[in-house]
Amino acid sequence: MELGLVGLGKMGGNMRERIRRAGHTVVGYDRNPDLADVHSLEELVGKLKGPRVVWVMVPAGAATQSTVDELAELLEPGDVVVDGGNSRWTDDEKHAEELAAKGIGFVDCGVSGGVWGLENGYALMYGGDAENVAKVQPIFDALRPEGDFGSVHAGKVGAGHFAKMVHNGIEYAMMQAYAEGWELLEKVDS
Repeated sequence: MELGLVGLGKMGGNMRERIRRAGHTVVGYDRNPDLADVHSLEELVGKLKGPRVVWVMVPAGAATQSTVDELAELLEPGDVVVDGGNSRWTDDEKHAEELAAKGIGFVDCGVSGGVWGLENGYALMYGGDAENVAKVQPIFDALRPEGDFGSVHAGKVGAGHFAKMVHNGIEYAMMQAYAEGWELLEKVDS
């Protein structure tokens, strides 16, 4: 399968490598030309055969919005955009609606695994219509850990990022609790 990947930082760069190791073709774009395979989103889209899948791995908010807006003008009906950043789930609903008006599919995907994901795989929580998810499934399979667990189609658009939000809340609350426990242990003389 071919994939366009936008954003090749620590996670995006390692994701590109893991997907390539699984035998897929990845055309990567990043604002840093030292990391990029192509020099623009237009060139990235031009190198992919339709129907295209373009995975966006940039910071949530304005960066994601501008990338989705530009891709909306470059992609064609039947193509799919995946937002793998930490976007708010309500933004996913907006992006899906904007892209659907042009016949372009949308899938949101919460990604967990950090820099260890390259070797261990990434936990994936994705949301979207079954038809669009199916177009991305070979990439989900390449990214997830080996075995029966590590990825879930959480529901409709927005469900993936909603699940990731809950995941982060639990993860960081646990880390805070551990830190407070450790602090208490350090303060006790016995």
